[in-house]
Amino acid sequence: MKSSKLRIAFIHPDLGIGGAERLVVDAALGLQSLGHSVHIYTSHHDQHHCFDETRDGRLCIHHVLPPLPRSIRGMFHVMFAHARQLHLTVHLMCTSAHQYDVFFVDQLSTCIPFLRRFCGKRVVFYCHFPDKLLANGAYEEDQRGQNVSILKRIYRFPMDWLEEVTTTQADLILANSKFTARVTKSHFSSLRHQLKVVYPGINIAAYISPVDLSDPDILQIASRRRTLLSLNRFEMKKNATLAIEAFAILRNKDPNTSDVRLVLAGGYDPRLEDNIRTLRSLIELAQVNGLTYNVITPLQSRVAVPSFPKKTPNEPDILFLLNFTTAQRSGLLQAQSTLALLYTPANEHFGIGPVEGMICGLPILACDSGGPTESIVDQPSDQRTGWLYGPQPSVWAQALEDICNLSETDRKALSQRARDRAQNMFGVEAMAKSLEDVLEQAVSMGPVSRTGMWLVMSAVLGLLAVLIFRYGLFSG
Repeated sequence: MKSSKLRIAFIHPDLGIGGAERLVVDAALGLQSLGHSVHIYTSHHDQHHCFDETRDGRLCIHHVLPPLPRSIRGMFHVMFAHARQLHLTVHLMCTSAHQYDVFFVDQLSTCIPFLRRFCGKRVVFYCHFPDKLLANGAYEEDQRGQNVSILKRIYRFPMDWLEEVTTTQADLILANSKFTARVTKSHFSSLRHQLKVVYPGINIAAYISPVDLSDPDILQIASRRRTLLSLNRFEMKKNATLAIEAFAILRNKDPNTSDVRLVLAGGYDPRLEDNIRTLRSLIELAQVNGLTYNVITPLQSRVAVPSFPKKTPNEPDILFLLNFTTAQRSGLLQAQSTLALLYTPANEHFGIGPVEGMICGLPILACDSGGPTESIVDQPSDQRTGWLYGPQPSVWAQALEDICNLSETDRKALSQRARDRAQNMFGVEAMAKSLEDVLEQAVSMGPVSRTGMWLVMSAVLGLLAVLIFRYGLFSG
């Protein structure tokens, strides 16, 4: 297989702005750079809420609009996610599936047995993290099913079964970290695969290319104030409250940090109640702590800036930047005034944020659990690329004080170590080569044996049909 180039179809549910989407985009670009043909199939792709590479012609995107809602009255998200992916899969199988050598699936595994049975092609599944462990918010180890109602348990049981049984149908399974691989194996009892870890990689050139300081979007976020930066979607589980609480303690504790500001930048989707509630709660927290704030979007954004009282347009203590552009991301990461990147989620599956910060030479402050413990070096101090602590605001405030007071010599040494580690371990080239090896291995396995899959597919279709009928999808 080494001498031939592959025709690869990616299947991803929602091509918006997030860590999983960043991985898909960079993986596709990396495989293309190795000479392979890559097409991405998705059920949602908003041209005004996506990464630049998915709308400027660098990637071939097939947006198949489903006739199904994302939810009913904010409920049954996962059920409709499965149904929407099946719609996408049927479209693919009826139109162009025959032209691909192998399928690359991530996030949702519903389509796997159908692709293998009806297309006879191998499927590689990339596991970001089991959905069954995220259904009740952020994952906490050794906290199984606590505070979950009986009704939700009944609803989740078939959904969780569906996820596990379809995941096990994949020919090869990848994970984004050792943490994810270990947790997946421990919670999917029927899984016999050995999960291979392929760390997400980033396009290093995109992060270190020069920034146009006259760009209006850059002028919008520029400041002479020292900056603490957080890059994360506006979701409750990302725990950005930790950054605000630690920042407030720092400002009250050390008068020399009165010139420091906090920038919270990330994806914001007004369709999602979680995004709306998260932003509102963060702003309320800023106000409670007596911190001024402003909320902005890029100048060309189609997302309206939510209305909040008492905003401070000029030099606020906290800047909320919704749906930043690639230029704004690079501008913030590269700015000489940026002191550190704060990565607040606990038990994060991998977390691309710390790698983005390290490639730009920033110290990283992150929680001491999950994927960041694999990307960041905390000890020994002469090899440090960042700090790992439990999510206690007072502890983080002390770490921020140490970061703000780093000597120039120590800051430069740490910056170089961070860049070296990111380039050596998390470049898109390394990820693409690993994915190429796995995809070629899958193809070399030969045609798929189509026996033994009817039971799984019948169960999947029957379950979804019953659920859709039960909750009145087609009731008018």
